[in-house]
Amino acid sequence: MAKIELKNISKKFKDDIVIQDLNLTIKDGSFTVLVGPSGCGKSTTLRMVAGLEKQSGGEIWIDDKCVNDTPPGLRDVAMVFQNYALYPTMTVRGNIEFGLKNRGVARTEREKLVKDISEIVGLTPHLDKKPQNLSGGQRQRVALARAMVKKPKVFILDEPLSNLDAKLRNQMRTELIQLHKRLGTTFVYVTHDQVEAMSMGDEIVVMNKGVIQQADSPMKLYHDPANLFTAEFIGTPAMNMINMRDVQGLDIQTAASIGSVGFRPEQGLINANSDIEGYAIEGEILTRESLGAEHIYQIQSRTGVFFVKTFLTPLETADRVKVTVPYGQLYYFGLNGERLRGIETSTKRLVAAGGV
Repeated sequence: MAKIELKNISKKFKDDIVIQDLNLTIKDGSFTVLVGPSGCGKSTTLRMVAGLEKQSGGEIWIDDKCVNDTPPGLRDVAMVFQNYALYPTMTVRGNIEFGLKNRGVARTEREKLVKDISEIVGLTPHLDKKPQNLSGGQRQRVALARAMVKKPKVFILDEPLSNLDAKLRNQMRTELIQLHKRLGTTFVYVTHDQVEAMSMGDEIVVMNKGVIQQADSPMKLYHDPANLFTAEFIGTPAMNMINMRDVQGLDIQTAASIGSVGFRPEQGLINANSDIEGYAIEGEILTRESLGAEHIYQIQSRTGVFFVKTFLTPLETADRVKVTVPYGQLYYFGLNGERLRGIETSTKRLVAAGGV
């Protein structure tokens, strides 16, 4: 196991600054997920940790050692790629033990390691097969086994499930979580899928344009986003946002500094009792999406489209509805996108006087 520290890391490709002044500590033994849109710098960050890319500035520390000048093979890091990168002419056994042979590990020791790792990832019946005779999930397990057999201090996984279908991706997510618990090794995982991030990581790092927006536990990110980007990126459907210029009656001293007001889809109450105090929004249901226990409504209001998620009996006939959001469930964001706190109760009366 190993702690990873990135200190003032920057990365340039010619004149293009991809990452600037990035500081991050990845805890020893954690399952940390880097998530963000394509091009945000998450894969580049991983490649710098692994030594496959050289940072333009700053320091990388692994297990309390600066590895700036340490070659990839000596960093005690194993990387699993999106495309598996298996040798097609070798069997599963050959792929797993290839790195051990290069390191001069004795045959008896190699056989023991391959046997142990194959049992962990469920590959024992397939050791004599070639990669082309395996399913996508089995190929991914071979890639994992090849990394595990090295017994590294850090596992780095760069979108390893993106080539799998939805059902297999869900299964592999569960297997990776169990694998992490069994090994207790530091896992660093990159994905652009926030559902993957929320379901797998105990620590999530949200990135955008090479900048860390927020690093926190999944529930902290969801319920207490630090800024507008995190609030809109984390959650399915995303947090609903109302531009402040479209909100009437919010006549308070800090109103000029508020850029938008938001709420999570499940926080909106459809046709709630009149005794529930909240911000009322009237609109027309555009679509209904039933997903078994939950139902998602797309609603058109005067200020735009928003979503409401409920776990009640679905509305099948209503077209016009009134959605009430309790005052304590509203989020406020400044003009620069930063979260504004401490104004919820002070705006209660004035929000009620407005409407959408």
